[in-house]
Amino acid sequence: MSIPEGFTKPPQRLHVHGGLSTAVGYPLDTVKVRIQTEKHYKGFWHCVQETYRMEKIRGFYKGVSASVVAVSAISSVSFGTYKNFLWTICKLRYGAADAKPSKLDISLAGVAAGAVRVVLTNPSEVAKVRMQTQRNPYPSVTFQPVSKPKYEGSLHCLRVITKEEGFGGLYKGCSALLCRDCSASAIYFLSYSALCDWLTPPGKNKPGLLVVLLSGGFAGVLAWGIATPMDVIKSRMQIDEADQHKYKGLIHCVRESVRKEGAKVLFKGLGLNCIRAFPVNMVVFVTYEAVLRFTDHYINKK
Repeated sequence: MSIPEGFTKPPQRLHVHGGLSTAVGYPLDTVKVRIQTEKHYKGFWHCVQETYRMEKIRGFYKGVSASVVAVSAISSVSFGTYKNFLWTICKLRYGAADAKPSKLDISLAGVAAGAVRVVLTNPSEVAKVRMQTQRNPYPSVTFQPVSKPKYEGSLHCLRVITKEEGFGGLYKGCSALLCRDCSASAIYFLSYSALCDWLTPPGKNKPGLLVVLLSGGFAGVLAWGIATPMDVIKSRMQIDEADQHKYKGLIHCVRESVRKEGAKVLFKGLGLNCIRAFPVNMVVFVTYEAVLRFTDHYINKK
């Protein structure tokens, strides 16, 4: 099997790309989390201006280390889980791992990948959200001594949460994250596969570079469109510290959020999620396809 036209030497592995894309897109993620969890921001630009005014550039990168480390490793695990689960399903249902999967098969493999992500990422998600919403005014802004922050870094944040809230504190918002990642992952892989099939010209058995770029980008946007309501709830549950107890669980958080702010609260950050999702997932799937095809090419040469 040769690598199709448009795919040259494959880029670095998925975990390298995952860390890079997270670092680049992290400021938007910080703004999104603050808009989702705090009422006083009037919109995107107001949040950006206030964050920069009070905390300067570093305010946009709080908790980035936890996110980069987690995403770097878990991008590979997530795609690996998806592919291996899909192969297993095909082998059980059709007798061959390389059989063409149905839409249901792809969706189930996507759900499995989402579930694995939740188990591995929830602690880093809690640390990331806590760091992103922690206020540390820049000294020159306040002209007063700055108090020591509760969380001094991602690892320190994880230690404090474990000490104050127990191991369960690391899995706050797990139910919302499970709903978010399982549904979004199913849509993600299913829409990517469907778009690739639709856009690939008859007679070609593999999508070209442009098809992969467009399919990956739109798959990311669709997935985040589905995921945003639970993303809002997840963030709100995860910032609920031990001494607050604002939310008793997933349903209570949804009910209280909608009661106080209306149904539109569930779509806070939707635009930011979609804007970020398109370019990031274009590159994610190009990387994924290139690595897969390079691996197939290498195996077939043996």
